[in-house]
Parts: sequence; structure tokens; C-alpha cells
Amino acid sequence: MINRRSVLRRGGVALGVGLGGMGLSSLGIGGLDFASAAAADPLAGVDPELRAGAATVLAMGAKLSPLTTARLPILRGGGAAMAGPLRPDVPVEARKVPVGPGIPDVTVQVINAGTRPSVGPRPAILHTHGGGFVAGSALAERGYLQDFAHALDCVIVSVEYTLAPEARFTRSVAETYAGLRWLHDQAEALGVDRRRLAVMGESAGGGHAALLAIQARDRGEVPLVLQVLTYPMLDDRTGSTVMPPPGIGKLGWDAQANRFGWESFLGATPGWRAVPAAGVPARCAHLAGLAPAFIAVGGIDLFVDEDITYARRLTDAGVPTELLVIPGAYHGFDRVVPDASPSRRLIAARLAALRRAFGQPAG
Repeated sequence: MINRRSVLRRGGVALGVGLGGMGLSSLGIGGLDFASAAAADPLAGVDPELRAGAATVLAMGAKLSPLTTARLPILRGGGAAMAGPLRPDVPVEARKVPVGPGIPDVTVQVINAGTRPSVGPRPAILHTHGGGFVAGSALAERGYLQDFAHALDCVIVSVEYTLAPEARFTRSVAETYAGLRWLHDQAEALGVDRRRLAVMGESAGGGHAALLAIQARDRGEVPLVLQVLTYPMLDDRTGSTVMPPPGIGKLGWDAQANRFGWESFLGATPGWRAVPAAGVPARCAHLAGLAPAFIAVGGIDLFVDEDITYARRLTDAGVPTELLVIPGAYHGFDRVVPDASPSRRLIAARLAALRRAFGQPAG
């Protein structure tokens, strides 16, 4: 079994490992003495290029710790304030999508849609935003996603799913799947090639994207060519019944926040056997037949172990999986310090994975 701890015992050398002999993997872990240094200094294990951003993250985190329902307006307001400007060259349109009985239509942000006869149908991504299941918005992600759409010449649909704790996972999962089904069904009107559809998300959005890949397989309605999971939130046991070692999960999202997010999402105490497995990708018993996966996570992210484990399970189930672990990188590092070389490495690898899945030439 390959996990973060076994790699660390190899002396801190960056290793390229084919998990289970399947597909492409890049597993790089820096040789950091987490137990002695990072326990005293949360910045001790951070890549030097990411330290300035880490200090900012620590300062923001101090305002939110411990994360509670009363502090949610602070978290939600901070995320909205970080929304970037919109590009004038990539169109964006809000649309309403029907969900099902008892659930109001959900809003989706449609980015770069439209038929282009000289180009033909283009690939598309169904995106689900991050925010620990309790924050974030598709509206705030428009500028970020315009850059993806421009780089890949693709269409992106991002779902404004209902946040927890106002709604439990059953509603938000129904909303995100409705967005995926709508993207598939409206392919011609949107100028989309329904044979080249991917799902993508970051953090809790990565958890939603993983749940969508499972639903797409189980329902058999929407074929996917790739699931792109960036530091995905996959396992309710992390931070509850499974605690991270010293130096892991101190920046961007910690164990207490994770317990709050999962309890809000599931309506149950995280870590217990009785939690609803349908809302937790890591509790899916059978992963065979899922879409190929790209998973990326920082080496000191709270989610590093659960993401490595999920990549191994996918590989063992015969799902082609690419895993990228960035040494010294904390949760959300690529959004905080996008020009740092660790961030550029993640961004380039993710775009390359999408281009391969879409059958596009390398950028």
C-alpha cells in the first residue's frame, strides 16, 4: 500500500510512482520533519515560495476558528470578496435548471457557450465550487472558470448548489446532478460535444465532483471522460475518527472545520459507521467503472492521506488515475499564490490532464 507516510520513510526524495501499475502518477513528498518542527511552527513545512500566502491564510483562519454556524457569514463574505474580475472575451450567462419534485430550479453559470460552425462542438466541464460544503458560490468562480474555458476552448457549467447546513447533501447532490444532466441534454444548443464531458471541483467541490462521477456511473445517463479532483474533500473520518499527524492540516482548512463541514453536509456526526454513505465518496464500496481521474493535493493539506488512499483505491479498481502531491503545499495554495512554481505545476498538470481527456494537443 502506498501512502504519504511510507513515502516519507524513503528519505524525502520526490518519487514518481505508478499506483498499482496503472496509468500516470506523480507522487512528490518533501523530506520534512513534521513532528518536531511543524508542531511548534505551522509555517515550518511550507514551501518557501508559498510562505507569504500561508501567513495570510493563518491570519484569516484566526478569525474563523473554531468554525461555527455563527461565523459562517464571515467565511461566506470572505469568499465572495475574493472573486476576480470577469474577462470580456469569454461570455457568461446565468440559467435556471429544473432539479426534480420538491426542489426549486437551481441556477447555473454557463461559461463560453455557443455554437461555432468553424470549430464544431467543443468539450465541456461541469464544475462544482469549493467551500467546505458550507460556503463558496458559482457566481464568485466565474472569472476563475473563464480562464479554464479560454485555455481549453471549452464550455463550463458551474452549479450554484444549496449550501449546508441550510440543506443536506441529498438536495445539493440532486442539484449538481441536475446540472450535469442538463449540460448533457442541452449539448447541441450549447455547442457541446456530449462525448467529451468532464466533472471538476476543488475541495468540497472536488467531493461533489467525485459524487457526480459515482452517480454518472450508477445511473448510466451521462458518460464522462474525466473527473478532476483538486485537493478534494472525500472522507468524513478525517479530523474525527482519523486525526492528521503534526504538521498536516494546519493551513486553509483544519480538523475542526472539517468536522463542522461534514456534520453540516450529512446531518450526522462525522466518522460514525451510521453516516449516510451516499454523501461520502470515500465510503463508496465499489469504485470500478468510474471515469478516469486526476487528483492533486498538497503534501501538508489536511486531505493528503484521504486523497492518496482514494487514488490507490481507484487504481486498484482498474480506474486510470493520475495523482499529483505537491510537497510543502497547503490547502488552496494555488488560489492564494497562483504564480508560485508549486501552483504553476498543479495548474499545468491539471490542464494537461483535461487536454488529454478531450483529445486536444498539448498546450
